[in-house]
Amino acid sequence: MIYTCTLNPSIDYIMHVNEFEAGGLNRAQDTSYYPGGKGINVSRVMSRLDVQTQAIGYIGGFTGAFVQQFLDSESIQHDFIDTKQHTRINVKLKSNEETEINGPGSEISEQLQQELLRKIKRLSNKDTLVLAGSLPSSLPADFYVQMSTICAENDTKVVADTSGSALEQLLGHPLFLLKPNHHELGDLFNVTIDSRKKAAFYGRKLIDQGVKHVIVSMGGEGAVYIGHRKELYANVPKGEVKNSVGAGDSVVSGFLAALEKDEPIEDAFRYGVASGSATAFQDDLCKKEDVEHLLSQIDVSAINEKE
Repeated sequence: MIYTCTLNPSIDYIMHVNEFEAGGLNRAQDTSYYPGGKGINVSRVMSRLDVQTQAIGYIGGFTGAFVQQFLDSESIQHDFIDTKQHTRINVKLKSNEETEINGPGSEISEQLQQELLRKIKRLSNKDTLVLAGSLPSSLPADFYVQMSTICAENDTKVVADTSGSALEQLLGHPLFLLKPNHHELGDLFNVTIDSRKKAAFYGRKLIDQGVKHVIVSMGGEGAVYIGHRKELYANVPKGEVKNSVGAGDSVVSGFLAALEKDEPIEDAFRYGVASGSATAFQDDLCKKEDVEHLLSQIDVSAINEKE
C-alpha cells in the first residue's frame, strides 16, 4: 500500500476576482473548495490514475470533517488522527496576480506525535510512505527524519517532496524518490540550476547520498530524471498555467502510479511529467484522460547513460 502523509492539511478556498482592489470591496465571480496539502494531493491524483492509497496525518474540527467527506466522495481511504482543533483554511485569490493567505496549522502535542509514529511502525517492506509538504511549527524539526528512520528499520520505501531544512535533514537517509524543483535543488548546494546538465549533475549528488530516484522539475523548461544508471530529460507541453500549486505533487503521483503498474523508468517519467502538466493547465488536479492526452507531446531523451 502507498501511504501519503499530510501533517498540515487545509481547505483550499479558491476565489476568482476580475480586478482585485486592496482596501476596497471585492466580489468573487467564482469560488471553489478543495482539500489541500501535498500528501492529500498525491492521494487524489493517484486515485484518478487507478492506484489505491491511504491518506494519513492530522485533521480536526468541521473543516477537517469536510476534508474527510471530500476524500470519501472520491473513494480515497484515509486514517487521520483527530487533533480536536480546526484544520486550517488557505485562501487562494486569483486575479491579475495570484495571492495566497494561509491559515495557521494545528498545535501537534507530544501525544499526537507518538500516535502517528506508532502508525508508521506498522508499515512493512511492501509499503511506501510519501512525506509531502512542510512541517508545522509545533513539530520537532527532525520529525521527518524520525519517520524515515522507522521506515528504514522496516524496509518501507520513503518518498520525500519537501524543502528547506526538512529536506536537508533527510539527505543521507535511504529515500526511494526525491522530487525537488530546480530552486530547491540549487538551495541544497548553494548554486543556480539553470540547465538540464546542471540539474543532472547536482541530482547525481543526491543519488550518491542514498536516493534511488530523483526528479527535478524546472517549470516551463521541462524536467530531469536521475537514477543509478540513467539521466533523462523531458520537455513539457505548451499550455496556459492555471495551477502551479498541485503540479509537483502530480509529478510524484504519475511517476509512482506508473511504477506500481510495472512500467519502465522512461515511461514512468513521461507519465509523471504529463500528470504535472495536466494539473498545471487547470484549476483542480488532473484526471486520467487529461494525462493521457498529453503523453504524445512529451519526448524523453537520454542526457547520459551510465554503464
